Amino acid sequence: MKSGILIKKSEILENAGKVDTVVFDKTGTLTYGTLKIAQIMNYTSQKEEELLQLVGSIESKSTHPIGKAFTDYLEEKKIPVRNVENVENIAGFGMTATVEQEEIILGNAKILEKYHIGNPHKEDEKKLAKDGNSIVYVVSKKEIIAMIGVRDRVRKEAKEVVKELTNRNIETIMLTGDHKETAEKIAKEIGIHKVISNVVPLEKTNIIRKLKQENKFVMMCGDGINDSPALASADIGVSVHSGTDIAMDSSNVILTKNDLNSIIRLMNISKKTLRNIKQNLFWAFFYNCFMIPIAMGVLKPIGISINPMLASIAMVFSSITVILNALRLRKM
Repeated sequence: MKSGILIKKSEILENAGKVDTVVFDKTGTLTYGTLKIAQIMNYTSQKEEELLQLVGSIESKSTHPIGKAFTDYLEEKKIPVRNVENVENIAGFGMTATVEQEEIILGNAKILEKYHIGNPHKEDEKKLAKDGNSIVYVVSKKEIIAMIGVRDRVRKEAKEVVKELTNRNIETIMLTGDHKETAEKIAKEIGIHKVISNVVPLEKTNIIRKLKQENKFVMMCGDGINDSPALASADIGVSVHSGTDIAMDSSNVILTKNDLNSIIRLMNISKKTLRNIKQNLFWAFFYNCFMIPIAMGVLKPIGISINPMLASIAMVFSSITVILNALRLRKM
């Protein structure tokens, strides 16, 4: 806990130093997850405030970080939440709901495919994505009535952590349900070269399993409810402290300080702990092999002997040596 790392199983400490592939979720992991509404493409006669009231009222029923961007806006502007019924969360896609008998669909590009909705606003979509926005599509009566760009901030330590992992010949991958151009823009800023975008939770899990089938030792880092299956499928699942309870339950490691540098610390601690164990085994084996035969009198014919009491004291020093060596790990 002193290093901001909570490890649930002892074997994770042993295996963390073997990781050769680290897969990152984007929102809330490589970014802070505190999204703000940045741009609005409004294709209705409604005022922007009315449109955001509609979307915010539905998003108030969601636990996704994107939803919080809208509920924060309503709270900040002191806009009341409208009555919302028949809410359905569709993991990895978005949600549907009824507001005053009007059926509304909210979500990412995947939800347009799911409900066979065409997008005549491709240029606006490209503009929002190039500006680094995650796009929320608002659909009513099978037509897109708005596209809303919400933007997040990249964690200040993310670039440094990715660079250190790359220097250690560890492959880094961004795995996100976000739009391709948005994901690639964030990845380029951080230094991640491999990006897999527009994926739903089940696809994330399948990608992790495929990496493991390629004999890669995979660490998955995520924070949201949608990451839980992927976290459970990885060799080591890591969740940041700001994540959901389900994500933290599914992971093997929790970063209590909400700092990606803890991933590097975990790997360092793993390698040094394993080295320390091997050193302790050597010294314990050395003392036993050297002192027990002497105490038994095996070497007495050649004039080498020792009082059994002194041999027992030597064994105490063996234990002290092991303990002192183990305590060196505290300096980390």
